[in-house]
Amino acid sequence: MRYRLKLLVICAVTVPAALLTIVLGLFDPHGKHVYGISRFWAWVILRFGGVSLSVNGLSHIDPRQQYVFMVNHQSNIDIPVLVQSLPAFQLRWLAKRELLRVPFFGWALWAAKHITVDRADRFDALGSLKKAKQRMKSGISLVVFPEGTRSSNGHLLPFKRGGFLLAVKTRTPIVPVTISGSSAILPKGDWRLRSGKIDVTLGAPISVENYRPGTLRALSAQVHKLIEKTLRTPSQLSNSNCGGEPATAAVNPSMEKRTV
Repeated sequence: MRYRLKLLVICAVTVPAALLTIVLGLFDPHGKHVYGISRFWAWVILRFGGVSLSVNGLSHIDPRQQYVFMVNHQSNIDIPVLVQSLPAFQLRWLAKRELLRVPFFGWALWAAKHITVDRADRFDALGSLKKAKQRMKSGISLVVFPEGTRSSNGHLLPFKRGGFLLAVKTRTPIVPVTISGSSAILPKGDWRLRSGKIDVTLGAPISVENYRPGTLRALSAQVHKLIEKTLRTPSQLSNSNCGGEPATAAVNPSMEKRTV
């Protein structure tokens, strides 16, 4: 019964938020004003879902700087998790074009000026790269799930090169981000949002100044290794929570660790 209630609340928030984003997004060339709707939506999803966050490594990054956040992907809940974890940033996603067909969510994705790409069309990918460059000049940071899809077993999948090419072409530092525990909160293929804790770990920014399109494999391997090193299994998370949930702290981007 509680799963259905959570689903009802999520739908009751998502549909109006998407419609408002679509309407207001028509008059918002960079999506910077309607992004506040995404923040509210993410807060409601996690709050009513009983999901708490522990965010580590915020002191590594500068809110005044643009980054390409490279993130592992295990669950659909990863999106509101990132929005809540990085409140000082205007985030846009590099997403596959098929998501635009998803009712409400896909339409809002387009209206909020996220970057979509058709992976099967090389020329479309080049066009998306140019669009991403323009968006980043307006002060936004990009989120990339380099695995390209959600992992079904919790292990890190091989990385695709598109996001790394974008970072190198735009000379934007990469921040490796590890999300641990989201697969237990909302498993792939399931709609039942469970209560629990998710850990988000941010690594130090990686300069791409010495990389070129021909050296993307080395850059990808470096980021893959850093994310894999900090990725924690559900059992590891359970053991770390034996002492109880941490107290909720105020949002402060300069903090080394905060909980939401």
